[in-house]
Formats: sequence, C-alpha cells, structure tokens
Amino acid sequence: MTQVKIQLDTPHSHYTNFDFVQGRVLLSLIAPEAITAIVVKLEGESRTRLASPRLQDNRRDNRTETEIHKLLYKVKEVFPSKEIKASAQSGSAFTLSPGPHEYPFTFKIPINNNCVTSNSLYSNLNFAGLRMEVAKDSHQHVKKTLPPSLRGFPGEAEIRYYIKVTVQRFGFFKENYRDELDFTFFPIELPRKPDTGQETYARRQHQFTAGLPPGPKSGINSLFGDLRKTSSSNVATEATGIPPRFSIDARLPNPPILTCHKTLPLRIIVSKQSECSDKIFLKHLQVELIGYTHVRAHDLTRSETTSWIICSLSNLSVPLGEPTDPIGKDMVIDSKYWDQVPLPSSVAPSFETCNISRRYELEARVGLSYGKSGKSQPQPIVLPLRLAVEVYSGIPPPRQLLENMAAAASKPVYNQAPPANAAYPVTPTAPSYSSIPPAQGSFGGPTLDPSQSMDAPPSYEDAIAEDIGPVDGPRREYNNSAATAHPAGSGEKDSTQGDRLFPNSTGTTNPGGSRNSAEYGSHNP
Repeated sequence: MTQVKIQLDTPHSHYTNFDFVQGRVLLSLIAPEAITAIVVKLEGESRTRLASPRLQDNRRDNRTETEIHKLLYKVKEVFPSKEIKASAQSGSAFTLSPGPHEYPFTFKIPINNNCVTSNSLYSNLNFAGLRMEVAKDSHQHVKKTLPPSLRGFPGEAEIRYYIKVTVQRFGFFKENYRDELDFTFFPIELPRKPDTGQETYARRQHQFTAGLPPGPKSGINSLFGDLRKTSSSNVATEATGIPPRFSIDARLPNPPILTCHKTLPLRIIVSKQSECSDKIFLKHLQVELIGYTHVRAHDLTRSETTSWIICSLSNLSVPLGEPTDPIGKDMVIDSKYWDQVPLPSSVAPSFETCNISRRYELEARVGLSYGKSGKSQPQPIVLPLRLAVEVYSGIPPPRQLLENMAAAASKPVYNQAPPANAAYPVTPTAPSYSSIPPAQGSFGGPTLDPSQSMDAPPSYEDAIAEDIGPVDGPRREYNNSAATAHPAGSGEKDSTQGDRLFPNSTGTTNPGGSRNSAEYGSHNP
C-alpha cells in the first residue's frame, strides 16, 4: 500500500520563534507512480465557530458563523528539484520507481503572523453533523506576535500549527496522497522594560463594626439556641475597645507581568490605620489567576472564563502585628502561602490575534478578623483584591534581536515606494476626510481595507530578524489543552463549577457590617 508520512528530525515538546522545523517526507510506493510535485507546507490557523444566541422567546435562528485565519503559511516544493524542473516542460509528470523515497525540508518560524486574507475552499469547509458549512472570508486582521497553540474549547475556538505534505499525482481523477503532523507552538516574550522598582496595587480600606456576630438565621428558642447566644456574647466581650481600621494592598511590580512556570511576585500588605487594643488575624487566603478568552466569529462574540487556583487556605489564625504598633505600620503577609507553587503548565501567555484573544486578572481574597490572642474572634470579613496582569511565556528574545531593534530604532526612517510588481491600492490625489471605522465585535486591532487582499509586506520585526538563529535556552513545558493535570497545590477550574473557597461572594463578605472602599494605582516603595 502506498504511504506518505512526515517525520521530524528533532521533535520538540514545543517550538518557538526562530526555531527550524526540520524533517523528511517519507514516501513508500508499491508500483511506479507518475508524480507532478511534492509540496510541503508550514501552516498555522486560528479557527472559531459560534452559534447565534437565543432570542427573547428562547428560540434560536439556527445560524452559525465560522471564521478562519491563516496566521502562518509557508510553502516548499521538495520534488522535483530546481535542476530537474528547469529541464522539463511545464506540467510534466515524473515517474518514481517502487520503494521508499525521502525528501528533506526545513522551515524557520517567524516572529509575527502574516494572515492570509483568502483561504482555500478546502480550508473553509466545516462539517457539523450532516450539514456542510463554508467559512466566509474576514477582512479584520491583527498583525502581532504569533499566538500560542490553543485547545480546550472543542468546536468553538482553536489555534493550530501543523506541517502538511501533498503528493500531487498525474491525472485529473487520481486522488493526491496527503499527510499532516501537528506540533505545539509557544512564542517568545516581548522585550521587557527595565525594572524601575515601582509597584502597581489594588487597595481596600476597611473598618470592623463593633457588635455581636451574626447569630442563627432561625429564631428557635431551645437549649441549643441559648448556648449559641451565650457563645456569641462571649465573643463580643473578648473583642473589646474600638474596632480596628486598616487598609490592605495586593502589589505587583509595575508593569504587572507574570511569567509562565514561575511563582507570583505578589505582596499582600495590611496597614494599620487606627489605634486599637485588639490584634488583626489572617483567617482565610485564596489567590487565583483568572483567564478570559474572547472568541469572535464575524458578528458573533463569546467570552470564556477559566481559573487556576494558586493557593486556597482556610481556618487560619495568623496574627498580623501587635496592638502596640504605630498607625501606618505595614504588616506583610508571609509569601510562603503562594510563592512555592509556579503557574500551571496549561497557562498560555497573553495574546491577541484576528479572532481570538486571551487576557488575565489576578485575584487575592483575604479573610481577616480581630480579637485577643488565643481566644475566639468574630466571624471574618473577606476582602477581594483584583489586578489586571500580563502573562509572558518566559522565553526571552535573543540578544541579537534586541541589539538589532536598538540599532534600527536609532536610524532615520524614510518613506519608500512599494515594489513595481506589488498590487498596492492607489492613493487618491484628492484629500480624504473619511476613515474606515473599526468593525463591530473586533478586538481593537487594526481593520484593513477589503481591497488589500495581497500578502502584507514583511513587518519591521521580521525584517531585522532574518539572520537570527534559534533561541538558546531552556524550553518550558506547555500543555495547551484546558483539561490537564496540575502540580500539587494548584488547580484549574471552570468558573461555572463553583468549587472555590468563596463561591458565592462577588464582593466584600461582611457579616457584621463595615465601611470599606477600593483603590487602584501604582506605588513607588
């Protein structure tokens, strides 16, 4: 039986920018075969499919939209060679003898996507059950760093990279031999700004309210009810004096950047704001990374939420500071609760592409109470602190790339005419005061004129990186599926499951009443 197979020379768990994807096409023939060409393609595509939302009367209009973007597209003809092709007539076929044949290939992965604006009919076909769907061409494109491979949303959103070979047989009615091989892509990170020593923070101010903690909801007069009332009275007398007032900060280096497979550079600080004879106690702590995946298929949009629990602790009784501490004293919560667990391998870097984007927020929920040491404290309050963060891959760009960027930035840039054979749109001589408005449902990226259907010219970053070799450094593990195993102490949950420490709390949990306010900004320690 005739077979064709793609075999990589040095397969990696994942590839990154500047890597060479090298391999061979293995063709095994059982009989002489007339072949016109053997073509190998390196492709990356972002595919989304959404159904229309339900109407007010709970009906659907049975409309689905599919949007496909070719983020990466490179073609190489491995057979016939240039010498054989030059000596043959156009459209000629070449007969290969029975047996094994090998054809090597090499591709280099660029920095940015180069979205192909028009896909083939084969790529645009999608079968949903017995119904065939054809994806419409989209004219909304974003040119940025290639996004990571993404799975975990079957039938809805996927970013896929693969190598495809086509053995083109001579004859109109003969089916071509094909094979595909998927690989995982994990991009290098953007250049980081120098460390300024500043911090960004989310802050809440709070004052405990004096009085009894909440008693039982039902007013049952029984022996057990009297015991509960007595216990509550004892708690109230143990927390004496004016209730403490404090502020609590969650701080990250500015700009707030988290790195895949590394621990959080998080600081949680409680600051005393009033005189009080009671101690403040840490009772609960939960740190959670929340990812928002925004999916668009033409005019339909959807947002999926996934969360990773970094730490979740309860029933603590950790004193913070002393009653004799002066006002303004900062009490830092020990980072041992969260700095022992790196980000799970299923966390993808933040990215934005034509029809899918991913952003993150870091939320710390801190439960505090007050009272005397060794005695019962009133029911704690829970204060949420949330910061918008960027997640970087942890693969730094090559030093040569940074040097080339610095050298290119110091040179003057002049407007250059496009090549004579490029089909660029003609600029009108009369001044134009209209602009193309961004399309509804886009992610804020540039919107291209539909007439610009040719391939975009090489980007600034790609032009200065043509001679840069593969990244020399450690390769981090990346599991691009949402359903994966996670290290001990961490977990990944869908937001709809409600398996959190505080599942029903969307704000400050305050059973006894309080006054608090939220504040966000940057801080220079």
